[in-house]
Amino acid sequence: MKQAYFEIIENTHLNSLIMKMVLKGDTSGVKAGQFVNIKIDGLFLRRPISVCEINGDLLTIIYKIVGRGTEEMSKMEKGTVLDLLTNLGNGYDLSLSGETPLLIGGGVGVPPMFELAKELIASGKKVTVILGFNTKAEIFYEKEFENLGAKVIVTTVDGSYGVKGFVTDAMKDLEYSFFYTCGPEPMLKAVHKSSVTDGELSFEERMGCGFGACMGCSCKTLTGYKRICKEGPVLKKGEILW
Repeated sequence: MKQAYFEIIENTHLNSLIMKMVLKGDTSGVKAGQFVNIKIDGLFLRRPISVCEINGDLLTIIYKIVGRGTEEMSKMEKGTVLDLLTNLGNGYDLSLSGETPLLIGGGVGVPPMFELAKELIASGKKVTVILGFNTKAEIFYEKEFENLGAKVIVTTVDGSYGVKGFVTDAMKDLEYSFFYTCGPEPMLKAVHKSSVTDGELSFEERMGCGFGACMGCSCKTLTGYKRICKEGPVLKKGEILW
């Protein structure tokens, strides 16, 4: 864990509820799959947000406006300086990917897949990405993943764009060496059940401190209780209890 101050370079809408914020500061040691915890004036608890991309001293996060904290974040202007805790969580293990990894993101679980895809492609891996949304209006970052060189499949529950159904519907006929995923728990459970290889799953939990002190985000695994903010948010397929 590291405390650092970041300046907002960009804070813009990707759609009606999804925002992209680019921050400039000390990104050393930040890894794909980790998260940052942002201090917001007037609120007691920091807001945990997944890392989307690291590019030199620029850190990109993507967040959904769902409550008071993210509503306040959406109003922040360029030049605002924020107090962040960075290097939180364990991140993804890229050494497990094999040659043809599959990345699966659902909704606000899409952003953590971006830095992961970028790094895997840079290392010569053939990456396929499935992005799952409820409807066409919610889609974001499809072109960005394509520009990285990934094969991108988009699913929508209502069939308004791409493959109709859930991310697991797009998984059925794919061949892959390993999978990485992030999204709501029902999606993670379905991916876990449908997958034909080993993989890593990133979980979302309510966090008090964000660095393992309060034990508020503990969950039971096959190897004992683990804190999502500390030993997670990424857990291996074989250790998960549903």
